[in-house]
Amino acid sequence: MVIITLQRDKCIGCNYCVEMAPVQFQMSKKDGKSVLIKSVNSKGFYTLKSPDHTIVESCELAAKACPVKIISVKET
Repeated sequence: MVIITLQRDKCIGCNYCVEMAPVQFQMSKKDGKSVLIKSVNSKGFYTLKSPDHTIVESCELAAKACPVKIISVKET
């Protein structure tokens, strides 16, 4: 299982996550912040749990590229 978490309220809208992992992230047209596609919101933390381990590499690149370090990727 892969668990990806995004602290959306701290997003500065730099778009790096979308460039690194366009399948998992997109930018909101409403507020210009990142959206973790198919995630569930819990108190400002948007979490996606996926059995697809092929997304790990691109999501880790997105996490490393994020200047405010609000993306985490864990494998279980």
